[in-house]
Amino acid sequence: MRGEGVAPLPTSGTALLSAMADFLGRQLLDSTRGRIVARLRGGSQTADDLASALGVTRSAVRIQLASMERDGLVARAGTRPGTTRPSLVFELTPQVEQLLSKAYLPLLTGLVQVFADELPPAEQERLLREAGRRLANELLGGRMPGGTIASRVAAASQILNEELGALTRVEQNGHIRIRGASCPLSAVTGKHRGVCLAMESFVSTVVGAPVVECCDRSQRPQCCFEVVSARARPRQSRRRS
Repeated sequence: MRGEGVAPLPTSGTALLSAMADFLGRQLLDSTRGRIVARLRGGSQTADDLASALGVTRSAVRIQLASMERDGLVARAGTRPGTTRPSLVFELTPQVEQLLSKAYLPLLTGLVQVFADELPPAEQERLLREAGRRLANELLGGRMPGGTIASRVAAASQILNEELGALTRVEQNGHIRIRGASCPLSAVTGKHRGVCLAMESFVSTVVGAPVVECCDRSQRPQCCFEVVSARARPRQSRRRS
């Protein structure tokens, strides 16, 4: 039985992810680290500022800030004159600000829907594929993976996991496939196959060989990309000009 006062989770992809983000946000803010994040969202502050606002000791705040700085959550933003010596000023890193934002998913969903409503299918596909290619080139920084087709597919799987939040593995059973346990774009792929085509182009760009998507777009979407020709020649690692 559900506890009283606990609302059921929404079933649509966007609403469900938003509800999960709210839940995780509340869990984070219940901790001292989370309360520091909440204060820094309003602007940069010193350890003394944070200690006073949170009702904890300056030493406790400094320990948390040192740990958060190591983890890439906060960064030093200069100094402020103090009573005896300057005090360090801290701010959230851009990555944390982006992580806390709830705007990306609704905007992406709306943008893809506009494409679907306003553009011919061929133009939709062209633009989404180009977005996938550009994303691959941006994450690669112009340095394409070299070596055998298998090593390049492994590199593509690693990039999907580390940079895009996927959980994929490489399968080699007569065919070479990248198969995901889930889909990092599940809120959109269920309604718009073009998003899978964007990621197909992403993987193809990294691998340097034709790839076809074989994604499962059912209730729980899962990524799948199959290399068309596993006999492609090895590609030498190079830097794009």
